[in-house]
Amino acid sequence: MRVAVDTNVLVRAVVRDDAVQADSAARLLTEATLVAVALPSLCEFVWVLRRVYGFRAADVAGAIRALLDAANTSTNRPAAEAGLAMLEAGGDFADGAIAFEGQWLGGDTFVSFDQKAVALLTAQGQSARLP
Repeated sequence: MRVAVDTNVLVRAVVRDDAVQADSAARLLTEATLVAVALPSLCEFVWVLRRVYGFRAADVAGAIRALLDAANTSTNRPAAEAGLAMLEAGGDFADGAIAFEGQWLGGDTFVSFDQKAVALLTAQGQSARLP
């Protein structure tokens, strides 16, 4: 079976706060021939683990890396890595993913009112500025 997973499936597999759903999610993630993980799901996944469950950034990054390293997972790996680079630098996963995808779509410079995101992207050698 080839599946596109919603954020809640990923969260249940990691958080395990509902034993029945957690077991179902884990079984699905391991038994599927393909697990398609859309970038918005990864962004939501990070937000939920950090804001709702209080996970540390390093633990969230580890969970994402474990998911991406699974042989049956398919995602926009370069965008996910850009998000992880931001997360691990102390920023938001979504900002890194958005900057990457924006560049992929033809944008030259990431523009945001988020001073921290602009500073972190600039420190990573990317073109970023405030409006």
